[in-house]
Amino acid sequence: MEKYMEAGATVVQSVRLDDEKDVLIILDQTLLPNEKKFLEIHKIEDLWEAIHSLRVRGAPAIGIAAGYGAYLGIKDCDAATYEELYEAFKKVKTYLGSSRPTAVNLFWALDRMEARLKREEGKAIEQIKTSLREEAEKIRIEDEKVCEAIGNYALSLLEPGWGILTHCNAGTIATAKYGTALAPIYLGHAKGYDFKVYADETRPLLQGARLTAWELKEAGVDVTLICDNMASIVMKEGRIQAVLVGCDRVAANGDVANKIGTSGVAIMAKHYQIPFYVCAPLSTIDMNCSDGEKIHIELRSDEEITSKWYEKPMAPAGVKAYNPCFDVTDHGLITAIITEKGIAYPPYHESLSTMFNK
Repeated sequence: MEKYMEAGATVVQSVRLDDEKDVLIILDQTLLPNEKKFLEIHKIEDLWEAIHSLRVRGAPAIGIAAGYGAYLGIKDCDAATYEELYEAFKKVKTYLGSSRPTAVNLFWALDRMEARLKREEGKAIEQIKTSLREEAEKIRIEDEKVCEAIGNYALSLLEPGWGILTHCNAGTIATAKYGTALAPIYLGHAKGYDFKVYADETRPLLQGARLTAWELKEAGVDVTLICDNMASIVMKEGRIQAVLVGCDRVAANGDVANKIGTSGVAIMAKHYQIPFYVCAPLSTIDMNCSDGEKIHIELRSDEEITSKWYEKPMAPAGVKAYNPCFDVTDHGLITAIITEKGIAYPPYHESLSTMFNK
């Protein structure tokens, strides 16, 4: 996998810290597939906008960005004492946390950075800042290993020649490297599995069309783009043997929040008796959230539906629109949840809990 990824065109670090400039570099995913542009992020206000507007997106990538953002937010702070630095950090954490309230990785990374800050109490201010920089870098490096492990576990469930349907984008650009739901596809591609991937376009922001189709095509994977409402017919025609999706949050009972439309895909997969797999790093599993009813669903602007992708508006002026960013897939529709520590099967409140003890 490592050799393949290094040789292929898919090695794009969507989030990284520039060592020389000490600024955050992100791939602006809103411009893909027509333009590959990297942005320099100097201020946390710019990072807030980048996360909120989906310039950086994908649960792991958001977590990585948040880790670096926590460091950027305090690196130039003129605090004279630990208490002053901690107060400044808490303001940064609260502010960045408001950018995407559904993304559990965002809060996971910010909490981890805060824990590191607390462990550094008593040290010199500049030393504490250096420690936070190191912690943010650890988050990125660990994510690479997590994604590769998820890919290996997921590949064990798949067979050569299978047709695989995926929704939204859970690939290299949504993580530090490899992806989550796309990691087994890259692993299988390197081993000659000859997967046939069907990518839902994923309305209204078209992450499947703009991002998944782009990166798989760049990697030489056999990928076919379909509209979201075509998923049923390709399943009925026998083209799909498994569904692989990522996620933004997993509740303790196995309910999963992911990009809008995921629950519909799961319902169809259940009808056609096709396994539905969720690829979920442990950082997305929230054992303090009992079920999907407790997950806040973010609403986004009407114009993403009515006019964003069109030369002229494609809906009557003033019409009301309902634009939830996520939906929740009931645990009863999910065949297995694949983590970096292994594969969890129902009942999820038991199997997910054991993953944290491995």
